[in-house]
Amino acid sequence: MKISVSNINLYDTLFSGQCFRMTLESDGSYTIVLSDRVINIKEDKGYLIIDSNKLEDLELVVRKYLDLERDYEFIYKKLIDKNGLFLDNLDKIRGYKILNQDRFEMFITYIISQNNNVKRIIGSVDKLSRLYGKKVTFRGEEYYLFPTYEEMKDITLEELRSIGVGFRDTYIRNALDKLNEDRLFLEKIDMMSTEEALKEFTSIKGIGVKVASCILLFAYGRLDTFPVDTWVRHFVSENFDIKDNIKDISQYMKNAFGEYSGIAIQYFYHIERNKKEKEKTTL
Repeated sequence: MKISVSNINLYDTLFSGQCFRMTLESDGSYTIVLSDRVINIKEDKGYLIIDSNKLEDLELVVRKYLDLERDYEFIYKKLIDKNGLFLDNLDKIRGYKILNQDRFEMFITYIISQNNNVKRIIGSVDKLSRLYGKKVTFRGEEYYLFPTYEEMKDITLEELRSIGVGFRDTYIRNALDKLNEDRLFLEKIDMMSTEEALKEFTSIKGIGVKVASCILLFAYGRLDTFPVDTWVRHFVSENFDIKDNIKDISQYMKNAFGEYSGIAIQYFYHIERNKKEKEKTTL
C-alpha cells in the first residue's frame, strides 16, 4: 500500500525516544510492532510504502500512528512566532511527528522506563511481550504484540521480577490494580483537562509527573505537557535564563508556548541532538 506524504521524517520520528518497538532494516525500511499488528514502512519519493501482517484498516492505522492528519505547518508557524530558534532550525524539525501510541502499552512502558536506559527498556518490553503477548508472523519472522490489559491483569510480582523490571514491578502492579478497580480509567482521561489528567495518573503510587507527562504526550497527543528530565532542566535554564528547578521551568514553558509546550520541548531536544551528532562527525 502507498500513502502520499509531503512532510515526514521517519528516522527522526521513530528514533527520538518516543517508542521502543522499531527496527531499522537493511533496505532502509522500518519494522514496527503496533498494538494489534506488525507494519513495515519505507519512504520513497513522496510516498510511504507500507506492508503488514494485518491489512484491515491499514491506511487508517498508519495515518493515526504517524499523526499524519495534524497540521504541523500551522504548529511550526505558531512556534516560530514565539521563538526564533525554531526558524533557524526549521530544516531539522520539519517532518518530526508525535506518535499516537496505544494507551495501555504506554501506561506500562513508561513505568518501565523510569530511571532506566533504552537498551534495558527495550529488553524488558520485549520479554514481557514474548511471555504474555500474542505471537504473529510477518515476512517469515516471529513477533510478539505488547500484551493487552486482559493478558496482563493477573500478572504477579514474582512474574514481573522474572522479567527483570526491578523496583518497577510494584509500580506496574499498582497500575494494573487501578485498571482492575476502574476498567475505563484510561478512557476517562479523555474527558479531563491536562492538569486533571496529571493528577489522576500521579495518584497511582509509582507514577510521577515525568512518567504521567510521557503517557499524556505519546498516548493522548496532549501537546501541552512534557516530561521535565535532567536534559530539559539544563537546556531551558541555560538557553532562557530560567532558574534550574522543575516548577520554574514548567511554568516558563507553559507561559511561553502554551498548548504546544510539549512539542516545543521535543523540538528543542531534537535540535540539540542534531547539533551534538554533527559535532561528533566533525571531530
